[in-house]
Amino acid sequence: MTHLQAGLSPETLEKARLELNENPDTLHQDIQEVRDMVITRPDIGFLRTDDAFILRFLRARKFHHFEAFRLLAQYFEYRQQNLDMFKSFKATDPGIKQALKDGFPGGLANLDHYGRKILVLFAANWDQSRYTLVDILRAILLSLEAMIEDPELQVNGFVLIIDWSNFTFKQASKLTPSMLRLAIEGLQDSFPARFGGIHFVNQPWYIHALYTVIRPFLKEKTRKRIFLHGNNLNSLHQLIHPEILPSEFGGMLPPYDMGTWARTLLDHEYDDDSEYNVDSYSMPVKEVEKELSPKSMKRSQSVVDPTALKRTDKSEEENMQPLLSLD
Repeated sequence: MTHLQAGLSPETLEKARLELNENPDTLHQDIQEVRDMVITRPDIGFLRTDDAFILRFLRARKFHHFEAFRLLAQYFEYRQQNLDMFKSFKATDPGIKQALKDGFPGGLANLDHYGRKILVLFAANWDQSRYTLVDILRAILLSLEAMIEDPELQVNGFVLIIDWSNFTFKQASKLTPSMLRLAIEGLQDSFPARFGGIHFVNQPWYIHALYTVIRPFLKEKTRKRIFLHGNNLNSLHQLIHPEILPSEFGGMLPPYDMGTWARTLLDHEYDDDSEYNVDSYSMPVKEVEKELSPKSMKRSQSVVDPTALKRTDKSEEENMQPLLSLD
């Protein structure tokens, strides 16, 4: 075991070896091979290329050197192309702070039986008058940056549960194609996290309809790890034990405290509220008004499945279907 693996338990070390092809004897060589590819993309400013940083990209792509480098390049390219998203990229930024305090995202105290961190989103908590969808995306990315520092989570990954209860059609109308594209590129294509599953619960029909819009632009591996549970929490419990879930998800624990993760990031500044005008934070993200189209999605590495939309039928909507992963 090298010093780069010092934060891993014996069980996780074995998992990294078996599932991710991580070999302590070749670890430094693997990292250097990825680092040597940096010169092939002079158009990108690689702000970090240290061993520990590159290692998380190798783990995210199961030590396939080229795939790890492509993810590393896309990580920095996404930040270069959306510079305004990463200005004031800190928990105390007013928009990010408001989103965090409303539970975007939340994080459960207990890991699942695979050692994965369980993230939760309660979609109806979004207060459109106080912060934007881009602020929510920024808060999620910032949270993932903090969590991915844990080497155990680099190997074991994450699970996401989104509760769509009381999420209105008016709120859903703000999920524009350009906003969805920005989120897909930021999470699926440009971040070194392994997502073992994304679970939708209590989703209304219009969220299912939105899913059919973005599905062709998701990777096949991603599509397979989205589960649409609807109101069937029993199907959720087959995959995530109710003993570690809050009561909102039919679990045995008390209701989730939305400020739990925000207090971790903000510490003593959690209660220091400052005025924030949504209109004062304009996000001139490139092409943010463009409609989602294959052409506008060109930067994404996802493969379009022309039959994807045809496969969504009534039986798929009524039953739990494995449909996204960011692995």
